[in-house]
Amino acid sequence: MSAPSPGPVTVRLTTADHVVDVVLEDSAATRALVDLLPVDLDVRDFHGIEKVADLPRRLPTDDAPAGYQAAAGDLTYYAPWGNLALFHRPFEHASGLVPLGRVVTDHAVLGDLEGPARLVLVETPGS
Repeated sequence: MSAPSPGPVTVRLTTADHVVDVVLEDSAATRALVDLLPVDLDVRDFHGIEKVADLPRRLPTDDAPAGYQAAAGDLTYYAPWGNLALFHRPFEHASGLVPLGRVVTDHAVLGDLEGPARLVLVETPGS
């Protein structure tokens, strides 16, 4: 008999002005992201569609799809560049884009994220 699933994992991105919670999917990339936490990031705009931030190391993508079509509120990993991408507008299918999770707080603030940020694991009851 296998061990019960620990349940969804939530991470929190905090800037000077905003807090955004994201529920992660279960994948090799998200497990590696959680292993990096806490991590300080520099969030910047990319083409008015997404906010991006470089990670200190690349995430594994062995079990990831070849590409993904992002919706507003998706946290993704862009494997070719090795950075996180948080979409505040939908985007076309892109090769190398890996879904990581979904924002569960107010999406309205996503377009305003900018500058220094910290990504941490949110403690859940029983953890």
